[in-house]
Amino acid sequence: MSQSQPKTTNAAASGGSQDPAGGGGGVQFQQARRLPDFLQSVNIKYVKLGYHYLMTHLLALCLVPLMSIIGVQISQMNYDDVYQLWLHLQYNLVSVIIFSTILAFGSTVFFMTRPRSVYLLDYCCYRPPSHFQVKFQSFIEHSRLTGDFDESSLDFQRKILERSGLGEETVVPEAMHSLPPRSSMQAAREEAEQVMFGALDVLFASTSIWPKDIGILIVNCSLFNPTPSLSSMIVNKYKLRGNIQSFNLGGMGCSAGVIAIDLAKDLLQVHCNTYAVVVSTENITQNWYSGNKKSMLIPNCLFRVGAAAVLLSNRPPDRRRAKYKLVHVVRTHRGADDKAFRCVYQEQDGAGKTGVSLSKDLMSIAGDALKTNITTLGPLVLPISEQLLFFATLVARKLLNVRFKPYIPDFKLAFEHFCIHAGGRAVIDELEKNLQLSPEHVEASRMTLHRFGNTSSSSIWYELAYTEAKGRMSRGQRVWQIAFGSGFKCNSAVWQALRNIKPSATSPWFDCIDRYPVEIAP
Repeated sequence: MSQSQPKTTNAAASGGSQDPAGGGGGVQFQQARRLPDFLQSVNIKYVKLGYHYLMTHLLALCLVPLMSIIGVQISQMNYDDVYQLWLHLQYNLVSVIIFSTILAFGSTVFFMTRPRSVYLLDYCCYRPPSHFQVKFQSFIEHSRLTGDFDESSLDFQRKILERSGLGEETVVPEAMHSLPPRSSMQAAREEAEQVMFGALDVLFASTSIWPKDIGILIVNCSLFNPTPSLSSMIVNKYKLRGNIQSFNLGGMGCSAGVIAIDLAKDLLQVHCNTYAVVVSTENITQNWYSGNKKSMLIPNCLFRVGAAAVLLSNRPPDRRRAKYKLVHVVRTHRGADDKAFRCVYQEQDGAGKTGVSLSKDLMSIAGDALKTNITTLGPLVLPISEQLLFFATLVARKLLNVRFKPYIPDFKLAFEHFCIHAGGRAVIDELEKNLQLSPEHVEASRMTLHRFGNTSSSSIWYELAYTEAKGRMSRGQRVWQIAFGSGFKCNSAVWQALRNIKPSATSPWFDCIDRYPVEIAP
């Protein structure tokens, strides 16, 4: 069966249809729905929150010029000046004692309260086997043979596939290739073991870290939570030590990967000189929807096999060999709003078949969450010049009622690379437009969606691996990972490269990077 070029169309190309978009895939009913232009309307309370984060570091920022001035003065002192200072101190013992006490106390407080740096030593993304790839025609024919779907549902899934931005090389688990699909607990465990152990085996081999050296283990998988847990499966497989801090995050959607990183960061502030492993994945086997409700069919078309294993450390010597340093994590949760809470909702349809339902309001809810997250993140990462221009126009519009177009900060001045969760083509398009990004800035997200599909919380790591495989990551550059998912949540992580990063043989793109980027039909 020949491989066809994936085709996509604009959101409004077909009335009465649904389009993929968003953290768990997105949905549009009757009329084209787009992300709101969230940079045109800013809620001032989130700006205040971002500036609050900035002001918490004000003391350190003020000490930098002070220490610079002291350093300049010391460099200008000659021998006589130093001798006179020594004579003065000899006859002022009380002053010396007070100064030494203040210096010792200040140094102790500084080093005890200073947050530990968190380093990313390496990460590995699971490379699914090619013999489990599913072409569009095969997907539709297999769905037809199951006997679960009527012609309307099959036609709907075909349109979603053609317009989703996915290519013909994405992979579904082995159990889904059976007729009928095997959705047993055993098959789901086999998928989980295959992807998690596949990523961890490569991670341990490439970093030469002994599994018993791991002090913290965090696994996130939204829809599959067996007993014993997924984290216990890893502990049993690699015989991790008995006092390991083990956590299993479930039901937190496609943004759970950033949540897991944030949890690891907090734990690394408490447990010194240790390693943390974060495993991000999703399980498809038990979450295949076999009904005909269209809002619940989209995940079948978008979600594909994937996993990422990330090794973090707070050990100062590890900085020399680390790839990245964690700079910021900003999390936004809109769950207090009923519409946001239910926009991605696991439930049963009228026939009693379980699936994930996607609301028609998903795009606007995602836009509100993104606006909140970006408004909070801005003061932490934007240059002072951008902050002043943004703040001045905001004050003029909100307080002085001056009517003119608001200033849109240029996030390209804060980040060199963008990893936008590959949940669907529509959101990538809208973020590219609203943040005024170039096609190269969103290339990693588009190509990850095309090659691997929506791998849920691990997609941002496939995107980072794409950037590295292209040889684009240099020392000092910053990466913005942004993900969103059920709840509704939008989370951001900011990393800074500590060295020039060369393409790796363990990359999931190693055998195909030369073919990318590919042209995707508009």
